Amino acid sequence: MKDRLSSTLNRGLTTQITRFEDIKAWKEARTLVTEIYGIVRNSKSFNQDYGLREQIQRTVVSVMSNIAEGYSRNTDKEFLQFLYIARGSVSEVQSLLYVAVDLKYIPEGTFNGAYNKAAEVAKLLNGFIKYLKKD
Repeated sequence: MKDRLSSTLNRGLTTQITRFEDIKAWKEARTLVTEIYGIVRNSKSFNQDYGLREQIQRTVVSVMSNIAEGYSRNTDKEFLQFLYIARGSVSEVQSLLYVAVDLKYIPEGTFNGAYNKAAEVAKLLNGFIKYLKKD
């Protein structure tokens, strides 16, 4: 797997992946974590809704964590399983953002920005999954 990852294509360019931090989906997931934490911190009502706050924060962190953990596994099959979990967590983050906007914890513009960032992470994960499933 490591040899295969070292030649992973990223937007037509060959990219070396020698550690999980080199994975574009992980980098974008990290950005999403910062964005979600900032949204929660800047919304008094969101911050005071302990259940929703904790759920969205745990879920967004699990996206990048599952990418990292999967990378450390021994086979493509194991890595794929963790990427599927990460992709599911992205969808959960998007669903929780709907709760936040519906409860008026965040404005529509904030929702759209975070939702679209999550969609970008999902797209990267889908591409990576498709690549690893080849063979």
